[in-house]
Amino acid sequence: MPIGIFGFQALWSPLFILLLTFLTVLYFFITVKWRKDFKESEPLTKRQAFLFIAAMLVLYAVKGAPIDLMGHIMFTYHMVQMAVLYLVVPPLLIKGIPWWVWKAVIQLPVIRPVFQLLTKPLIALVLFNGLFSIYHIPLVFDYIKMSETLHGLYTFMLFIFAIFMWWPLVNEMPRGKQLSGLKKVGYIFADGILLTPACALIIFATSPVYATYSDASMWLQAMELCVPTNTLQSLSLSGPELFSDMPILEDQQLGGVLMKIIQEIVYGVILAQVFFEWYRKERKDDETITQEALAKHQANLIK
Repeated sequence: MPIGIFGFQALWSPLFILLLTFLTVLYFFITVKWRKDFKESEPLTKRQAFLFIAAMLVLYAVKGAPIDLMGHIMFTYHMVQMAVLYLVVPPLLIKGIPWWVWKAVIQLPVIRPVFQLLTKPLIALVLFNGLFSIYHIPLVFDYIKMSETLHGLYTFMLFIFAIFMWWPLVNEMPRGKQLSGLKKVGYIFADGILLTPACALIIFATSPVYATYSDASMWLQAMELCVPTNTLQSLSLSGPELFSDMPILEDQQLGGVLMKIIQEIVYGVILAQVFFEWYRKERKDDETITQEALAKHQANLIK
């Protein structure tokens, strides 16, 4: 059955388009037109603008486009959505928003102590992965999926903690606290390990563990999170099997596998960047040492 039966609103989330458009316009007003109102500022770079726009497009792709609807129908799409939302969008946002904008927000009296505490590497790792794992406990997952308010709040909270988790790795504050090269490698490996139990629960389960994807009545109730109630009432639906030939257990396992694959790809890219930065720094240090040695040698010859 085609997903077009759910209508334009459920498929394309026009209100979400307006929200992201507003945020994008606000971003350019702050970083270009109102830049001089900040105590410290720099001209917006093309790279920053590109990364921010990329973050908005990716965010819309996973939370506004049809993949969001498919995420309520099939668990595979839900896990892809989660992986991209928490592993791809936050680093794009952190790098896309200029450091001086981040600084103005972080130094607000109410935010500063909280931000300093929750971006400490160990705390950030434990909290994000802990909340992510708790969310995927079947009882908790099904309970949250049945409530639009709870689902929205928990998703937003996980996103904020994902930013805290990514901050020590990718923030570009001139005098900000960022992990050194070797510590970044350890941080990435630790993050991968902490996320593994939740994925393992999903991948190696021998039966469907989430009622909101396996029980027809609960699945239909959970669908109300993204499909208007009057639209659902006008349709005769019995379960996710109407939209896919994939067995529910295989759908669940594939979702866990894809989550892990996306995580490995993202962390692989970050590791490559870490090694590139380390190599570039070593080359720069070697050149500096060579130049200093040559200058010293020439000075000795003059004497």
